[in-house]
Amino acid sequence: MMNVVWPRKAKFAEQLSFKQLSAKLMVKVALFATISVGGLLSGCSTSAPQPPVAEQNADLFDMDSDGVINARDECESTPQGAIINNVGCSEFIETEARDDLHVLFSNNSVKIPPSFDGEVTELARFMTTFPHTLVQLKGYASPSGSDELNLALSTKRAQSIKAALVRKGIASSRITITGFGENNPISAPSVQQTEILSRRVTASVTNTEMRVINKWTIYTSSPAK
Repeated sequence: MMNVVWPRKAKFAEQLSFKQLSAKLMVKVALFATISVGGLLSGCSTSAPQPPVAEQNADLFDMDSDGVINARDECESTPQGAIINNVGCSEFIETEARDDLHVLFSNNSVKIPPSFDGEVTELARFMTTFPHTLVQLKGYASPSGSDELNLALSTKRAQSIKAALVRKGIASSRITITGFGENNPISAPSVQQTEILSRRVTASVTNTEMRVINKWTIYTSSPAK
């Protein structure tokens, strides 16, 4: 195959004298002036028209940064990261947590048995997790003995649980105690079992709150199963 070489056309600059250059320049200036005057006389403008400006009445800001403009946002303070609907409102679900305490005591004793330390620890952990919860400790005694003795014994048993909770960091103001004496004994097949099961302190703590439903992000992890 042969390579084809296209010859270049040579350009020759025209050598003009100073007078010839001046004459050509004057012709161009005169031609430009004629075109400009003609454009003005014909009503033409050399400036571009200004674009129309739309009047904006809606509030396009998004004060709570939820992705919905203020003009149609019906919920002004949306929690960050929450799932929202078309009008900028988040969704909530009601959650409930509960912890029950049941501690048995020896006869005529107000000392918490070591086997029930975990019950007290768990209640303290629950109340620490939910710092707005309050607890009522209910103390009981077995049916044997005088009413006065059993009432005092049941109150002291509740007090011992309260003291243990305070040592674990729970404020005393969040704990109330009530002694019921030998009232409400536990029914059991034998008298001995009734005695054992009735010497107790019980409590139930419930925390109910509204929790916002958060949307998934790249940092969200699946709940452990």
